[in-house]
Amino acid sequence: MSVDPPSSGRPTGPPSGPLSGPSQPPSGGGPPSEPPSGGGSNEPEPRRPWWGSVPRVAIIATAVVAAVVLAVVLSRPDNGGTGASDGGTSTSSGEVFLQPAADTGPDEFTESTAQEDSSASPVTPSGDTESAPQNTVRGVNGDAPGLYGGTRNVASCDVEKQIKYFEDAPDKERAFASVVRIQPSEVPAYLRSLTPVQLRMDTRVTNHGYKNGAATSYQAVLQAGTAVLVDDRGVPRVRCACGNPLSRPVAQQSAPKTTGKGWPGYKSSNVVMVTPAPQPVDEFVMCEPDGEWFKREAGDTGNKDHKTKKPDKPSPSASVTTPTAPTDSTSSQPPTSEPPTSDTDTSGPTTDEPPSSDTQQPPPDSNTGNTGSDTGGGTTEQAPAS
Repeated sequence: MSVDPPSSGRPTGPPSGPLSGPSQPPSGGGPPSEPPSGGGSNEPEPRRPWWGSVPRVAIIATAVVAAVVLAVVLSRPDNGGTGASDGGTSTSSGEVFLQPAADTGPDEFTESTAQEDSSASPVTPSGDTESAPQNTVRGVNGDAPGLYGGTRNVASCDVEKQIKYFEDAPDKERAFASVVRIQPSEVPAYLRSLTPVQLRMDTRVTNHGYKNGAATSYQAVLQAGTAVLVDDRGVPRVRCACGNPLSRPVAQQSAPKTTGKGWPGYKSSNVVMVTPAPQPVDEFVMCEPDGEWFKREAGDTGNKDHKTKKPDKPSPSASVTTPTAPTDSTSSQPPTSEPPTSDTDTSGPTTDEPPSSDTQQPPPDSNTGNTGSDTGGGTTEQAPAS
């Protein structure tokens, strides 16, 4: 007898295939994994490290480079930062320190060796005294009669005392020697080769102080009456009130601002710089306070002074010139040294630059503050004094 299948069409027995799920738990012994939802895999991708982002790397690299550049710029001596030994700034800072004749001043090398108290009679330079453009200077030759003064048979500086000071301070002697480009052992002979005189005009120089074991430098105007030692071309080389070495001024392209103590009668238009004489000077024609004239041999301390007649032009003539870049020259060399590499051009101010890192500094902090007008009060000069 045949059996008809149920009319519902549903199977009545177990399925022919395997069951839909495993009959035993997974071999790992853990709970079965949950089935993925949504019918697909939506697991998040692993996060990349921050340094794997190209934009972020570029931003960070740019910041690092900027920080390095800023550090280099701020540490450069010509950007107002301090150097290794001199704390110097660029010569374009435009500051000039006024130094009265009797003041020792800051950062001195030695005690004063000046033997006369501003006895020289001041004189106004002849020639054009009108205000000049800010990039010009007024120069007087180092052999001009009447440029220097003093008392006959009296040295304005005690050279042997100066030598003794350096012998007792070898560190300062070495710093001094570095400025004038000689060996420390040559300092005594170098000082004895110079001539003691007094300035008769307010004179612009580069003054070199002593600070933190090394020579520094700054632009200065020395008052008429200041005792100095000059070389055989008539250029001031040592300021006797402090033992500081001096060199010719540095050209500035902007109107300088004066700091320090002014003095009665100061006028920027009367300030001069000394340019080296064309030939070595045998005798300096000098004026005494009483108006008498005498000659002093180069390198002599006054023992051989002798009277002379008044020169035809007792007031030295100053000429206005435009500063130029330094060039190699043999003018105004220290008598016992190698010629400075930058001591040159007589048409404008240059500098005898020391071999070490002697860059230009702002004027010393001592007794600073703007001076007055041209009579010592407190405004900025309208043109470079020298």
